[in-house]
Amino acid sequence: MQEYFEIGQIVNTHGLKGYVRVNPFTDDMERFLEIKCLYVAFKNELIEFKVEDVRIAKTTVNLKLEGIDDINQAEKYKGCYLKIARKDAKKLEKNTYFIADLIGLDVYSENNQLLGKLDDIFKTGSNDVYVIKSEDGKQILLPAISQAIKSINLDNGIIIVDVSYVV
Repeated sequence: MQEYFEIGQIVNTHGLKGYVRVNPFTDDMERFLEIKCLYVAFKNELIEFKVEDVRIAKTTVNLKLEGIDDINQAEKYKGCYLKIARKDAKKLEKNTYFIADLIGLDVYSENNQLLGKLDDIFKTGSNDVYVIKSEDGKQILLPAISQAIKSINLDNGIIIVDVSYVV
């Protein structure tokens, strides 16, 4: 399992005082208000920063990170990904999973036929959609609803699905 989770990407600077504009990778942007420190993936290393201020906009989050005090310092982190340690991640409810833990799992039908690996998950208005990539490279789409997803076993790396829901 991954030790760190990507929570967003720095897409620009914001103002002159070192704020960075972040495209969040979370459903709950308010979660950024709880983060005390995070890591910036910069040139193949993780640099730890304390979070000094958080300002939530419509679709982005503006962060002031300790030690980044002007636009020129903030500029060098454009394009970098923000991460948090798994231990600092929000605790999940039962039968909910981190996307990072699901990607790459083998997906089987209820009659034990390998459909492929979970390649991606994207959001729609009503539910997530799992993108399964078969061994021959074809994509299979499956709604992430309880009727379609029969079981998820992270320890064995397997998802069992009802193929009658395949799109």
